Amino acid sequence: MKLKSRAAIFLILIFAGGMRHSYGQDIRHNPWELIIYRPENGGEMNDVRCWLKFEDENGNDATEKLVKTEYEWVSIPGKKHKYRRNCFLSGGMAAHLNIKGGKYRISVYTPKDQQYPYNFEEKDIWMSNTFLYDTENPAKVIFVVPTANENGFYDGGWFIDYKCPEWFKFTKPVRK
Repeated sequence: MKLKSRAAIFLILIFAGGMRHSYGQDIRHNPWELIIYRPENGGEMNDVRCWLKFEDENGNDATEKLVKTEYEWVSIPGKKHKYRRNCFLSGGMAAHLNIKGGKYRISVYTPKDQQYPYNFEEKDIWMSNTFLYDTENPAKVIFVVPTANENGFYDGGWFIDYKCPEWFKFTKPVRK
């Protein structure tokens, strides 16, 4: 009987020590992590993907500088998934990128064959502006939203900014 009670007390102490250790740690943002967030949009625009283009200061592909790439659905927070091939974003996704130090150019694009149901005859590829990112910069989250014409209709483009976009029920597109 003594052996069982001692074993039970020992297990309780190990469990309590482990719980204390896990709850006692401070949760901090990883200083080498950049979060690129594409909020939800109205209609079928959520299903149109945009791919990340990651370049160094000279315009060379800097994908090898990405140490770790993961994504999460904002509707299911805290559950990250690893990218298998290319980094992309759909509406309601956030990409978590661990990056080696330096200055980078970040842009997003959507190839013509991936633009369904918004095929614009005059555009081959939807491109965004170029966002200049420095790992020493305090901005740790940037936002990607679609662009729209003066009437508020999507016009086949993307806008990247460090400021949160306007909201109503969904993200309002950026008007040119």
